[in-house]
Amino acid sequence: MKNKIEERYHHSNFAFRIISLMHDNPLVPIFRNPYRLLEAAGLKSGQKVLEVGCGPGFFTIPAAKIVGEEGSIYAVDTHPLAIKKVKEKVEREGIKNVNPILVNASDTGLPDQSIDLAFIFGLRYIAGGLENLISEMYRILKPEGVLSFEKTRGSEKKLIEDVEREGFIYSGRKARIFLFEKCQGDGCSDNKKCKTKTEKM
Repeated sequence: MKNKIEERYHHSNFAFRIISLMHDNPLVPIFRNPYRLLEAAGLKSGQKVLEVGCGPGFFTIPAAKIVGEEGSIYAVDTHPLAIKKVKEKVEREGIKNVNPILVNASDTGLPDQSIDLAFIFGLRYIAGGLENLISEMYRILKPEGVLSFEKTRGSEKKLIEDVEREGFIYSGRKARIFLFEKCQGDGCSDNKKCKTKTEKM
């Protein structure tokens, strides 16, 4: 059992280093511009933002620059090397508004209704399951807060249904980014109506 755990840990570290090398390639932003994707996701100056699965920080630094000194980024990941890498990048860039946190995004420990926007980019596997993750996003997002989800695979219809089931309403998409608004029943913006989590129970 110990050998199997060590083997999984080794493979996990190896995979992370490969991903990190790919993301640090200076050519990558030409084809996958992080600023353009983050702006499509709805990031703005002054926001408190949660990044789910920060990895080696490809989006973290651009996100921090977009929200500016008045905003803040909570960069969470379950991999220790990801948090270490982000901390190194933040220190090297002299950025003060990033909080790297080693935690499962399904249980962030952040206060209720404390986040303006959460974004989930490029995750093919979600630790803890999608339902638990979305439920946690609902808890920590402010009323009418935004959840931005980059679709990577599977049915678009199912993704929308799964997220809306947890108390969000689909508000449209920009390129590959699906935008959802935390719903407050009749209080949703644009007079859209949806069921709150309480109403569905």
